[in-house]
Order: sequence, then structure tokens, then C-alpha cells
Amino acid sequence: MTFLKKIAAALAVLITVGALAACSSTQPKYDAKEPLGPQINYTITGIDAGAGVMTSTDKALKAYGFVEKKWQLKQSSTAAMTSTLQKAIADKRPIVVTGWTPHWMFTKFPLKFLKDPKNVYGKTEQIHTIVRKGLKQDAPQAYQVLDQFHWTPEEMSSVMLAVNGGKDPAEAAKAFVKKHPEQIAQWTKGVTHVSGKPKLTMTYIAWDSEIASTNVVATVLRQIGYNVTIRAMEPQPVWASVATKAADAQVSAWLPNTSAKLYSDYKNQVVDLGVNLDGAKVGLAVPKYMKNINSIEDLK
Repeated sequence: MTFLKKIAAALAVLITVGALAACSSTQPKYDAKEPLGPQINYTITGIDAGAGVMTSTDKALKAYGFVEKKWQLKQSSTAAMTSTLQKAIADKRPIVVTGWTPHWMFTKFPLKFLKDPKNVYGKTEQIHTIVRKGLKQDAPQAYQVLDQFHWTPEEMSSVMLAVNGGKDPAEAAKAFVKKHPEQIAQWTKGVTHVSGKPKLTMTYIAWDSEIASTNVVATVLRQIGYNVTIRAMEPQPVWASVATKAADAQVSAWLPNTSAKLYSDYKNQVVDLGVNLDGAKVGLAVPKYMKNINSIEDLK
């Protein structure tokens, strides 16, 4: 491609992006008197294709009869979804997104979950800590910290909100640990400092919630002497890494629904240390100004 052709191609992309932005900014505000489907082009704004909430939403579209009505689930990323959500809320435009808590968007934006009368998304979930077999013998102090790690959705959200505000995840985690000495004392109760900086690897799914939890746990483990590496992966490789002992632990197993298939695939190859957070939830969410949309069935 010649230089001039490259310039022309770049200009074409810019013009297209500008046109899309213009269309987005001029989209009408939410009209409660009109059917919702045409207002959002029968589209639910989702995240990464491999996420459990996306699988559940595909099931919901079928269970509630939306497939026949040409509704679709748009794949993107968490960052793209929250950016689209923020712009829609700023203009009071209609939007339906895949949502989950803990997440900073429920603190920052006026959102509500839609009722799920068919219980496709299940009830409130828990997040579990999963470690490799043999970790208790190989790194007993790390195992004990991981086993004792437990916090609340509000605490997790505080770290996520700091990261969303521009703070580096590692620095946000350090700030949380510094601010909560009594809680860290509970996580490290009975734990002694280790020497020689033994290596540990934690893997995580690059969701805002798991970025927060993994960085916080890694910070505590480093404080007791471990050399901790954290690596972001897709959901299946996260589980596989712990199952094959390529990684030592992960703290992002949403159960019993979101990670159900992966848990079933790998449960005999890993050790489940139990719940590290209660009250997690997934489903479809809309801005609160969409007052007459309160159930998934209302989308029709």
C-alpha cells in the first residue's frame, strides 16, 4: 500500500468512527411510551464471549423467547460495555447490559438488575478460592492466607472504583491493605513470614472484580515474603493453569452458576478452599430512569 493510500484509509476510518459517534450522540432519549426493542435495535450490550454471564444471557434469550423476535447479544469487552453504558446514561438513552456485582459500575451509575422470573441466571453467587494440589505441603503459609481470605462486595467495589478512577491496580491494592490492618490480620492469623522469597503464581480473569481481588491477595502474600507473579488469562486457561500446576492459585471462581462448566471440568484436579466473597450476582441491568423496565419479560 502506498503512503497516499495509507493516509486515505486512515481518513476513512476516522470518518466512519466520527459518523458512528455522531449517530450515537443523536440517538433519542428513552421513551417509556414506546416499545423498548426498536429503541435499542433489539440488542443487549455484552462483554467477552467466554464470560459466564454471556453464556447465561444466550440461555435467557432462548428461555424468554427473544431469539424468535430477533434479539441479539452484542459481544465486546468489559471496558467497551461500561464506556457505552456511561455515554448512554449521560444522554438518558435506553440500554440493556450484562451486569454483575461486585462491580464499580453499580456504585458509579444508577443501575438496577432486572428480575429473572425464570431463574435463568440463578440466585446470588459466591466467589471461591481455587488452588493447585500440593500447595498446602509446598507453601503452607501461602495456603493458609488463601484459605483465610474473605471480604465483602463493598470492600471489593472500593478497590475497583479506585482503579476505575485511574489508580494503578497494585497501588489500589496496597492502599486497601494499609487501610484495613485488622482485616489483614485475620487473613494472616497464624501465618509466619517466609524467607528466600519463594515464587508463587496467581492467574485471574481480567474482570475488574478479579483484578481487584488478585492484586489485594498478591499484596498480602508479598508482605509475608513471597515473590508473587499475577497473570491475566481467559476463563478456561485460568482453571487449566491451576489444574496443571502451571499456577498456584486463583480467587475468581464464581459459583454455582457462572463457572459451573469449568468447575465441573476441573474439580477433581484442583482444591476448592471455599468462599472468599458472598453476595455476588449476575444478570441483565438497565439504568434506573427506565422505570417501567423491571423484569426481563418487560423487554418484550
